[in-house]
Amino acid sequence: MVTQNIEIHKELIEQSKRGDCKSQYQLYSFYSKAMFNICVRMLNSVQEAEDILQEAFIDAFSHLETFRYESSFGSWLKRLVINNCINHLKKRRVTLVHQEDMAMFDQPEEQTNNEEDIKFEVQKIYKAMQQLPEGYRVIFSLYLIEGFDHMEISEILKISESTSKSQFMRAKGKIREILQTTTL
Repeated sequence: MVTQNIEIHKELIEQSKRGDCKSQYQLYSFYSKAMFNICVRMLNSVQEAEDILQEAFIDAFSHLETFRYESSFGSWLKRLVINNCINHLKKRRVTLVHQEDMAMFDQPEEQTNNEEDIKFEVQKIYKAMQQLPEGYRVIFSLYLIEGFDHMEISEILKISESTSKSQFMRAKGKIREILQTTTL
């Protein structure tokens, strides 16, 4: 079944490369929701996310011939979407604050075993993420949600690995502060 899905996507991709609008629309339908969610998390704005998502798909379809099946189409598209979000943020001149002392954020994390409590906590964290400064939110999202490591983040954002780590730690600290001082 999984092999069949890969073949279907490969066929859609090849048809899209030839300019078939129906195939492009199908690819858009398969991936737009997930890519939109990435945009919203990174940009913290539904309107900007919609714009950047459209730009990313336009870029994807106009550069589809560069897709070589070295990774999944979703991974390739995700990288393109993230790069478009980062470029958009750079245009808005997002500055990342460098913090040398990360030890102040080293606190043991509480564990919970109740699944409902976990879901509630995740929702609270997402709401707290929306309150983070953009630089913090971008790194927090790339690291925790999108699964990039600090080396990859440093290459994507053109910052040092230690800056990525410190920004993540500061974001975690800010999330804790938000969660402790507000009821979300």
